Amino acid sequence: MDLGAFSVSLSVRDIEASRKLGFTAFGGDPAQNWLILKNGDHMIGLFQGMFEKNMLTFNPGWGANAQPLDSFTDVRGLQRELKAGGVEFLTEADESGSGPGGFLVLDPDGNPGLFDQQR
Repeated sequence: MDLGAFSVSLSVRDIEASRKLGFTAFGGDPAQNWLILKNGDHMIGLFQGMFEKNMLTFNPGWGANAQPLDSFTDVRGLQRELKAGGVEFLTEADESGSGPGGFLVLDPDGNPGLFDQQR
């Protein structure tokens, strides 16, 4: 199961204060209250006022530098595999769709995981 690019998405109170963590801006728009930061192979997302808890984020179809991958497991395929394994879903991707889509799961300890396919 290839989950795509991985980052930690942090729910922050002040995006400008939080961007001083030693990472370089890589994407996003602070005016829209979100910013993607990178330090070497490590990536984090800062999100101000968008969700309550920090979460693990997976981007099927993207490599570590946000480059499109030629081959990847579609988010709907990942959803089917996780469902078969008994994972609890908070939201689901439309199984009849294609292209962009996503779903949100909880791990056994209640930590959210976002699977967000952009293409």
